[in-house]
Amino acid sequence: MTFSFEGRWGGHLRGDGTSVFRLWAPGADRLRLRLGQGEEQEMEPHEHGWFELELDGMAEGTPYQFVLADGLAVPDPASRAQVADVHGPSLLVSSAFDWKTRNWRGRPWEQAVIYELHTGTFTPEGDFDGIRRKLDHLAGVGFTAIELMPVAQFSGLRGWGYDGVLPYCPHSVYGGIIGLKRLVDAAHERGLMMILDVVYNHFGPDGNYLGTYAPAFFDPDRNTPWGPAIRFEEPAVRAFFLDNAIYWLDEFRFDGLRFDAIDQIQDRSPTPILEEIATTIRERFDGREIHLTTEDERNIVCLHPYDEANRPILFTAEWNDDFHHAAHVLATGEDGGYYAGFADNPIGHLVRALAEGFCYQGEAYGPKGGQARGVPSVNQPPAAFIDFLQNHDQIGNRALGERLTQLADAETLELLTAVLLLNPQIPLVFMGEEYGEANPFLFFTDFHGDLATAVREGRRREFASFSQFSGDHAARIPDPNELSTFEASRLDWHRAGSAVGQRRLNLFRNLLQVRMNHLGPYLKSMRSIRAEPLRIADAAFAVRWGLGDRTLLLVANFAAADVEAGEIVRNPASIYESSSGAFEKLRQGRLPGKSVLLLTEGAE
Repeated sequence: MTFSFEGRWGGHLRGDGTSVFRLWAPGADRLRLRLGQGEEQEMEPHEHGWFELELDGMAEGTPYQFVLADGLAVPDPASRAQVADVHGPSLLVSSAFDWKTRNWRGRPWEQAVIYELHTGTFTPEGDFDGIRRKLDHLAGVGFTAIELMPVAQFSGLRGWGYDGVLPYCPHSVYGGIIGLKRLVDAAHERGLMMILDVVYNHFGPDGNYLGTYAPAFFDPDRNTPWGPAIRFEEPAVRAFFLDNAIYWLDEFRFDGLRFDAIDQIQDRSPTPILEEIATTIRERFDGREIHLTTEDERNIVCLHPYDEANRPILFTAEWNDDFHHAAHVLATGEDGGYYAGFADNPIGHLVRALAEGFCYQGEAYGPKGGQARGVPSVNQPPAAFIDFLQNHDQIGNRALGERLTQLADAETLELLTAVLLLNPQIPLVFMGEEYGEANPFLFFTDFHGDLATAVREGRRREFASFSQFSGDHAARIPDPNELSTFEASRLDWHRAGSAVGQRRLNLFRNLLQVRMNHLGPYLKSMRSIRAEPLRIADAAFAVRWGLGDRTLLLVANFAAADVEAGEIVRNPASIYESSSGAFEKLRQGRLPGKSVLLLTEGAE
């Protein structure tokens, strides 16, 4: 039998027949461990606020809780499994599992085409086994990596996952530890990488007891938009999150982690926590392909250095919101909120994102009050950026959760999809996008009482400045706590079999085959994203990247009419054309309306 990864926090079964329970509780004078039906044992205090107890003969599946001096019983904050919800007892578990893909070492990052999904709404089953039954579909389209939105246990039965309070515990409603391991194993059998979204910037509002016995876990002088900030200067706190990252990669054999909103993680330590996590992971998993990605609205590159062999030293890649914002404005014409910074010249911003990475590289950014945003990014490799047209945030943070299928015309969306999948940056697609899902992805929770009211009213206040949602119209915004809001967000898999769905699936399959054959072999050697941008007309452009003895040329025209292109191509060979005859027209100096082409120039 194997036993679970033993971090510095929590209850663990060991291979020698003993078990150990540890809790950092500097705010507690004494602490007891409650086992099973009520037996309690005093825990031994140690230095720096730690309590510990070792026991013999504990069985897998034994319930336990930590009991404070006033009688309050709390779950293990490093619980691997719960008896029921986040407020009740934790369970002692082992990591016994018959892995079929024990020799899996991962895939190179340059091969990544990421499919982001939410476990609860991806299939009718709403669990890990439901995802497992769709793996052949995803692999068949051409995706190579699945990114799970957070699965750590949160309060209630439904939610996005960003309000988790037990960061080590795969939610029981999704299938728990065994269900998640079955999913990862099955994905690896099909050559699919598995990436997990982790949240290290805050805890959810219901079920987090850390502040009761460890108030120093949080920074009293700072808050995030979602709750108290975490005090990473404290060694015990650092250990909690460092061990958590290792746990997901070791225990579940994930191929990578996506770190949510790291701009809300502040640490004044000599070595910031994010750097320590990345460095430790690189050293510990040296024999595996491990990919660490970040979400960070600051447009920084200091966490993403690459070595002389073009390998990431710390983090691998960053979500490129700028690409999304420029593409979204081009597709929809929207110019409110953060889209205002891209509305002046969406084509120009899109071209800069393709040629240099970020659109904002130190310029004043209006939505942030005119403050400078970003740093130069042109020396980053293209694989250091993750592009997308949609993701959970960009859909779900809209009042009505509309997808681009509801906001943009189909032809423009297809052209943008080609630009997304045929440029050297790493593409990410949100679930259902491959067949043109029309159902919304709404913000949903499963809170009750005053917390449910606060979340509902907060959601309405968020959109009160929009006339269509102000005053009495606020009721148009779906209540996050209603079951119907969650159910409306489920994918409609019947659409995938429709004529519209099959057309979109064929587009994705074709584009991803082109990407694998004609971009994939060169991405590893592309040390800089630096490209030559060419503005052909108001709505037409070309971007040229160097590929050793040849160049790669992406050409697009989003206008309906043909435009004069002149002699922009040199000894070209066509790789992809969105419409028949487009390449021949371009050779004659005209770029057809509503077209995207991918060409190579130079030696074959």
